[in-house]
Amino acid sequence: MFRNMACSLIRSVRVDEDDDKKPKVPGRIVTTLAKAKELRPLVEKLVTLARRARRHEERSDEFAVDAKRNSPEWEAWRSSDEWQQWNRAIAPAVAMRRRAFAVLRDNDVVDILFDELADRFEDRDGGYTRVVRLSKVRLGDAGQQAIIEFVGERDRVRTKRRAPVVKDEDSPPAKSDRPASPPAEAAASAETASPEAPNQQESGQDKTGAKAAE
Repeated sequence: MFRNMACSLIRSVRVDEDDDKKPKVPGRIVTTLAKAKELRPLVEKLVTLARRARRHEERSDEFAVDAKRNSPEWEAWRSSDEWQQWNRAIAPAVAMRRRAFAVLRDNDVVDILFDELADRFEDRDGGYTRVVRLSKVRLGDAGQQAIIEFVGERDRVRTKRRAPVVKDEDSPPAKSDRPASPPAEAAASAETASPEAPNQQESGQDKTGAKAAE
C-alpha cells in the first residue's frame, strides 16, 4: 500500500497536459492523516537517496563522453582509462538507483525521483514534504483527511509584524517638558506689579475720606 502511495505521490510531479487523468495540483495526493504521517518518512528517505546519488553523478560527468553509443569515439573511450574512472565514480549512484527500485518497483518513478526531485531539493537538507490536515472528513467512515505534498511550491512566506507607534498629539506636555520662565522676566514682572499696590491703597483712602466728609 505504501509503495503504491509513494509511486502516486512521486508520479504526480510530472504532469502530462494531454492526459485526461492528470492531477489537479502536481506533487500532491489526498489520503487519511494516519497514512500521510506513515508515508512521509518513506518518501523523505527516497529523496535523500536521490540527492546522494546526484553528487556521484556530477563527479562522474568529468570522465564521461558525449559520443553516441557504439560509435568509434565511444569505442575508443570504452577502452581507455577514463571509462574505468567513470565506472568507479558512477557505481555508487547505480547502486542507489537499484535500492530505490527495490522499494518502488517502477522505472518511471525512479527516473522522476533521481532526475527531477534530486535537482529540485539539491540545496535542501531534509523536510521535502509536508502534511496538511483537511477540515472535510471522508465519506463513509468519517476519516480525517490530509494532503501530503512536496515543498517548494505554494509556500507561505512568514513576515514579522511590527506594531505601529501611537503618539497622542492632543495631550499636554509633561511638567519637565514645559519651558521654565527666565529669571529676568520674573524680576521684571515683580517690579511692574509692586508700584501698583500703593496706588490702589491711596485711591481706597481717598474714597473713605470723601465718604466721612459727607
